[in-house]
Amino acid sequence: MYSNLYSAAVYGINAFVVEIETHLDNALPSFSIVGLPDSAVKESRERCSAAIKNSGFVFPNKKITVNLAPADIRKEGSAFDLPVALGILSSLRIIEHENLAKTLILGELALDGTLRPIHGALPIAIEAKDKSFERIILPVENADEAALIEEIEVIPVANLKEAVDFLNGDINIDARKVDIDLLFNQDFNTKLFDLADVKGQENVKRALEVSAAGGHNILLIGPPGSGKTMIAKRIPSILPPLTINESLETTKIHSVAGMLPKDAALVSVRPFRSPHHTISDAALVGGGMGKIRPGEISLAHHGVLFMDELPEFARNVLEVLRQPLEDKKISISRTKMAVDYPANFMLVCSMNPCPCGSYGDPTKECTCTPQKIQNYLGKISGPLLDRIDIHVEVPAVKYQDLSSNRLGEPSDNIRKRVINARKIQSERFSDSNSFKNADMSSKEIRSYCKLDTAGQDLLKLAMNKLGLSARAYDRILKVSRTIADLAQSENIRTEHISEAIQYRSLDREYWK
Repeated sequence: MYSNLYSAAVYGINAFVVEIETHLDNALPSFSIVGLPDSAVKESRERCSAAIKNSGFVFPNKKITVNLAPADIRKEGSAFDLPVALGILSSLRIIEHENLAKTLILGELALDGTLRPIHGALPIAIEAKDKSFERIILPVENADEAALIEEIEVIPVANLKEAVDFLNGDINIDARKVDIDLLFNQDFNTKLFDLADVKGQENVKRALEVSAAGGHNILLIGPPGSGKTMIAKRIPSILPPLTINESLETTKIHSVAGMLPKDAALVSVRPFRSPHHTISDAALVGGGMGKIRPGEISLAHHGVLFMDELPEFARNVLEVLRQPLEDKKISISRTKMAVDYPANFMLVCSMNPCPCGSYGDPTKECTCTPQKIQNYLGKISGPLLDRIDIHVEVPAVKYQDLSSNRLGEPSDNIRKRVINARKIQSERFSDSNSFKNADMSSKEIRSYCKLDTAGQDLLKLAMNKLGLSARAYDRILKVSRTIADLAQSENIRTEHISEAIQYRSLDREYWK
């Protein structure tokens, strides 16, 4: 007795279809699953047998062989429980085989036959649509997420018995429908912080505005208590809203990682990730001993990765950031597989100027030796600094500013200017793979960042005097283009270049 049906598995942030073949033979009773299953898939034998019995069906006293094809790709996770159980029942002709046509099935079974949610429902639904499946059967908790793809019928089921009855036509289950616009406008995060709460620091707020407008990486340097962390946590409040495509791509990553909120089928606000400085390099960029999971840089895709006290991170952790900062993706290779995860994030860092934090402070004496300062700052390599577009000093806040009742400019006002600048960039890169100025390629820099004679002379002087690298040269041009966009200027003027150069001078001031 033979049957076959279809399920799917996640590979990176994409999915692939898996054909599940079931064969029942009149031989000594056994239950084997072949086709490179991992431990979670092998354990489905026990879950399926218990779920079938507890759902009122008779488990066959036969030799059962289940094959997961293609057999040369490793299968991971518990989403194969439901299709394996339905495959067995189909082989027994409890379910007619033709009822399984054009249907993709997935779900984890509890021992009593109820279904538990799975990871990666959105990329699986996208793959089902691409492979011309007509419907997908999956747990109720994953239905809203899969229903974001309107071209496929999403059938939510609560247990094995309900799935069997639906396939046999004994009950009717309405396909799940969601209003993606309604979900997209919902805010599942807490209320965003406001930059109006920050006293003083007008030059830092301006740097943040430039950084948000162009998606530029930024480094905040200042003594303890100057407000670096407070300011960084308010960056999401001035970032433009996610587009539909950005939201779907971000949702795919969080779905694969199993980090979607229970009450949210769609990530509708830009992620803000703030890992602790004890994080490992694998946790930051992704990986793991078994299943390769997306790391913090991928979870921050289309959002912000905030690294507080940057020199406290291990040197090897910081160095792995170099490739994703340049390529906007991370390639993770293991012996048995290689996975690419997107990692187009805005890096926001903060640090003290020295271990005690008082170096350069006119009101406090630094107690660090030159060697201590050099060792502290030496944890951040020159190549990593070159990839950070904006370096800005955050001085200690004066008493007059702290005691003042005057509020700063609210985030909403700054956000409007950022959105206007992003609209200019969206039109500029309409025929390109770039989304914002920070993503510009060398060819696009030459095309969109042309300088007049005065601007070239100023930049040449800065390059020679500060000893900046070729990469820093490109970063200055990108930041200059963003400043010009904020000023609604078609051409980059001298004052725009001057401000951009100012944002590159701090690394030379501290690292000499």
